[in-house]
Amino acid sequence: MGEAIDGGPASPAVPAKRRRFKWRRLLRAVHRDAGYLCVGFTFIYAISGIAVNHIADLGDTSFTQIEETVPLTFEVPADDTAAAAIAAEALDIDGELTDAYRASDNQLILTFERMSVDIDTTAKQVHINGQEPRFFLRIANWLHVHRQTTAWTYIADAYAIMLLYLAMSGMFMIAGRKGLLGRGGLLVAAGVAIPIAFVVASGGPTGG
Repeated sequence: MGEAIDGGPASPAVPAKRRRFKWRRLLRAVHRDAGYLCVGFTFIYAISGIAVNHIADLGDTSFTQIEETVPLTFEVPADDTAAAAIAAEALDIDGELTDAYRASDNQLILTFERMSVDIDTTAKQVHINGQEPRFFLRIANWLHVHRQTTAWTYIADAYAIMLLYLAMSGMFMIAGRKGLLGRGGLLVAAGVAIPIAFVVASGGPTGG
């Protein structure tokens, strides 16, 4: 029992075990809420990071390469600008027209942003060569490497800080054999050892 104050009844002492329980309960609550807040950010950075890791297989991860030949289904007027407008609408091409010229009387070549259109009025064919944006990956990559906006830099820094908190708080959420002094400690050691071993084995930045 605690000591009496000014003759009043003694206040009960809080057992150390209960104090530890309250501390861990608060840690778990903040860890949980921070984890929920990080879900959207984690999807963006993780998927973008995986795509960048496989850039040799995917090429430009923000765009899909397009090359196809389709039938000519629209009229091609003599005016190149008008023909470009009609072709863009018929072929569902976004982007500004950057060049238009006639290679011959029956061939009109239009160049849009990231898309080239070769119209052959004699063969009644349109050859399309260019890139189409990958909707989610283009946005994710833009956010992942974006450096022009100070506001997003601060948001990204805040996300990084939250990840650090999740990593550090996760080590102390559970006590006993499953915590940091048991299985958890072994897993932490493995997580630290893997990147260190890879750097040593590969020779690091100077060896790769």
